[in-house]
Amino acid sequence: MKPVEIKPGVYWVGAIDWNIRDFHGYSTYLGTTYNAYLILDDKITLVDTVKKPFLSELFHRIDQVVEPEKIDYLVVNHVEMDHSGSFPEVVERIQPEKIFCSEMGKKALQKHFHNQALPYEVVKTGDSVSIGSKTLHFLETRMLHWPDSMFTYLPGDRLLISSDAFGQHWATSERFDDEVDMGELMRHAAKYYANILLLYSPLVQKLLTKVQELNLDIDMIAPDHGLIWRTNWQQIIEAYDRWSKQLVRRKAVVVYDTMWHSTEKMIHAVANGLIDEGVEIKLMSLKACHRSDIVTEVLDAKGLVVGSPTINNGLFPTVADFLTYLKGLKPSGKVGFAIGSYGWSGEAPKLISKIFDEMKVEQIIEPIRIQYVPTHEELKKCYQAGRDLGRKIKESV
Repeated sequence: MKPVEIKPGVYWVGAIDWNIRDFHGYSTYLGTTYNAYLILDDKITLVDTVKKPFLSELFHRIDQVVEPEKIDYLVVNHVEMDHSGSFPEVVERIQPEKIFCSEMGKKALQKHFHNQALPYEVVKTGDSVSIGSKTLHFLETRMLHWPDSMFTYLPGDRLLISSDAFGQHWATSERFDDEVDMGELMRHAAKYYANILLLYSPLVQKLLTKVQELNLDIDMIAPDHGLIWRTNWQQIIEAYDRWSKQLVRRKAVVVYDTMWHSTEKMIHAVANGLIDEGVEIKLMSLKACHRSDIVTEVLDAKGLVVGSPTINNGLFPTVADFLTYLKGLKPSGKVGFAIGSYGWSGEAPKLISKIFDEMKVEQIIEPIRIQYVPTHEELKKCYQAGRDLGRKIKESV
């Protein structure tokens, strides 16, 4: 695949990873891309590199535009290894005059690659550098989602190179948002936000405010993963505003695993109660659904029910895994309850409830615990709990 000119003199020269299926716990069932951008001007500039196994792809694409050795400047927007894994090899080959990065970026690069002598040029929000007819402006985006993260903005091209913000894990032969199905693109963008940036939602709100204050004139957003936003860039900014405010709908996510189907029967009764109250539900078994896909559904859901059988006086392993993952992302504004079956001890629902307390999930009832196989009357109790939760959701949203 050839490099793609996204603006006059600005080329996508990244790599496509068609086969990756796990990104530190996030299911990437359609792969991803590692986007890098080459800017031709008096000072030829490369913005970001790629994951190390894709170094040859990067150089192959650069070489179709210009000899890599002619690159003058390297900008490191983000030091995570999917973007800086090939950094040492790139630096060795191009011998850049300057390497632009944030203060935390410099520290991270030195900690990763243990080379103190490189020509680092530390920049901060508001700094700019002329590379000829084009100017690079820098905006630090600390903890979105690493301490070193920053944006590079080209005002003359109205182009925002946005590092890990506004991205998606999706490998495609297309490069732009208007070349793919918009509904699918937004689903991938929502999954990306839910699993990578949800934790930092308050900082996303501050960043969006800062972008407004700076009055950046944008008509294209080029992230480090996935499709480039050249037509619907306003839509993704609006979505980030909505997601970072954690706005929710009349929707409940009902998550569970089961051992001998007793917890599953209880969960189905709860789900039926929610449905009969007119609440949209996502019924998600941890045997069938990946944690990252469940979190994506949690993003805009008001209700959350988690069910687990008790095993060895504790949570079922898949439920413990999911709750650990979800708790770290700090979703807010949820309402729900815990549920589960047991044989002789019955700790699981109480443990879920404790985690819900730590997550500040408003629990409308005490955990429901049913021994062995639920009776018809016990299932009616679960059904009623679902209806009660459904009414609470409708009152709240």
